[in-house]
Amino acid sequence: MRRYVLTGTPGAGKTSILRCLAELGYGVVEEAASAVIARRQALGEDEPWTRASFIDEIVALQRQRQLEATGSVQVFDRSPVCTHALATYLGRPVSPALTAELERISSEGVYERHVLFVRNLGFCEPTAARRISFQDSLAFEKIHEESYRAFGYELIDIPAADLNHRVATVSSLISDAPPQAPAG
Repeated sequence: MRRYVLTGTPGAGKTSILRCLAELGYGVVEEAASAVIARRQALGEDEPWTRASFIDEIVALQRQRQLEATGSVQVFDRSPVCTHALATYLGRPVSPALTAELERISSEGVYERHVLFVRNLGFCEPTAARRISFQDSLAFEKIHEESYRAFGYELIDIPAADLNHRVATVSSLISDAPPQAPAG
């Protein structure tokens, strides 16, 4: 089983790339932080990222999704290393749960050491879950790069381009293991 991380700047198009990869038959796992935010906002909490347990909620969902993922090739929209970058960006300490998960993914070799780093498109479209300026997204991008390098990962740039080109680039990078047949 090969597990790849797709990461990068907020609003860079990771979700769109992931959806296209799913249509090609790859196993994909959506971002946990967005799901945690959406769930809390649906319950009336406007800014769940201010909650003390926010980082640990992301860690728990990431681990659950990683353990439930299927397919011989899996592509994850972010990983616990991204959660480390998020904690750093928010000025939060790295919690014991996040530390343990980072140690687990490292000792078990959960993710491929080559990380697919999606570069920004020159703007950042705000959403209910993504309330970050383009300038702040660039600072967050840099923290992501630093976090992945600090944990020993190699970044493979997925440059700004049209969606089809980016999907083809990612697919060619991960295609040495055949994609699974689409479910359905």
